[in-house]
Amino acid sequence: MALAGAHPNQRTMKNTLLCCLAAASLALSFCFDKAPDASASAGTATHAVPAVAEASLLSGLLPSNEGDEPTAAPESALVTATRDSLAYGYYGQTLGLKLTQTENKSLLQTVIDWIGTPYSYGASSRRGTDCSGFVTQVYKKVYGITLKHSSRAMFGSAKRVAKTEMKAGDLVFFSHGKGNIYHVGIYLKDGKFAHSATNGGVMVSSLNQAYYHRNFYAAGRVEGTEVPQAEAMLEAATVQLAN
Repeated sequence: MALAGAHPNQRTMKNTLLCCLAAASLALSFCFDKAPDASASAGTATHAVPAVAEASLLSGLLPSNEGDEPTAAPESALVTATRDSLAYGYYGQTLGLKLTQTENKSLLQTVIDWIGTPYSYGASSRRGTDCSGFVTQVYKKVYGITLKHSSRAMFGSAKRVAKTEMKAGDLVFFSHGKGNIYHVGIYLKDGKFAHSATNGGVMVSSLNQAYYHRNFYAAGRVEGTEVPQAEAMLEAATVQLAN
């Protein structure tokens, strides 16, 4: 045998080369097994679908020319849209809101995370929180803004906005008398707001409820919570993809 009289180093090199060739042969056979054949194009192209899908995926991920940046696969946009649609459906059902899928997902998810937290005066944790403690934690998580743990202090730092012009994330204040602010919550939409109530903890209530309608004092907007309109962002993204 030729290998019997060969030097040990030569036998090792030859064995390594044979292993490499075997691996390459196996890889090529796998690729050709996935390629569409003539019979598939003549009849139902069931075997061609995986190969075409893989080619489409690879063409999106791999640069076509040297120096080109890889682009995302076309399927990712559909997957993202589907995931967002399911998420908004969950948010809307849980919070009792009619959503247009352009709302701040971080705000909605954070509020949901706190729903059911019991009321605890002076506290601001998931084990228990009062109204201002809840607001401070949501604002820190969603906007990266640190507010004072006081509804009166929050009112002093917020810009007054009309009740008819409230947007998601605005603060809503309640008072037993003129200027005697005792409660604060975060406006969501459709006249509903999230807050920590003494008789139920963190929940979503309506400004149209008799108690809150009677004691509503003002709405305020904190600087730094304004974000570009989702519609404008979607339009810009669509134009960019088209180009």
